Parts: sequence; structure tokens; C-alpha cells
Amino acid sequence: MDLTLPPKVTDRAFARLAEINADTGEGKALRVAVEGGGCSGFQYDIRLDDPADDDLVLEKDGQKVLVDSVSLPFLANAVIDFSEELIGARFTIENPNASSSCGCGTSFSM
Repeated sequence: MDLTLPPKVTDRAFARLAEINADTGEGKALRVAVEGGGCSGFQYDIRLDDPADDDLVLEKDGQKVLVDSVSLPFLANAVIDFSEELIGARFTIENPNASSSCGCGTSFSM
């Protein structure tokens, strides 16, 4: 039995996505994908996009976060959040599957 859970999206991340969509007037979804590359072997690709057929759609208050079927195993049990710090505001991913990550926060290894 597969006990991996889909990623969770915090209320803060959904709220920021709603602000972005209100500002742009487009109503796009937030895509969170994992790609090969980066300084640690894998890197996150976070961007506004439209849903595709094989996406997992995480939805709240009309806002959608998308994860494609290839990226999903890499993001099992992860938490997608929005962080505002002195270095800047950005979407972040707390990933329990990553054995190490680098300082940029967008690259990791498994």
C-alpha cells in the first residue's frame, strides 16, 4: 500500500496566489514542478500556468496549485508555503524527501 500523501499548500500560499491573480486579473494556477538540474541534482520550477490533464489540482477558495504526475513522487508530503523575509518574498517548499538542499532554496537532492 502506498502511504505517500500529496503535498499540502498553506493558507498563506493560497492567499498570496489570490493576490497575484487579483493584481494580474488572469486567474492562473500556481504550478510546482521538479526538474533535473540545479546545484544539488533537482530543482523546483514554480510558475503561473494553466492546468493540464495529468495534473494533481490542490484547490482552496477558487485558487489552484498544480503538480504534474512526474513531479508528484518528489513532492510527497511536502509543504508549499509563501514566505516573506528580509531577503525577499517567495513561494517555498519544505520537502521531507530531500536529503540535502542548497542555500538558494530551489535546488535539492534525494
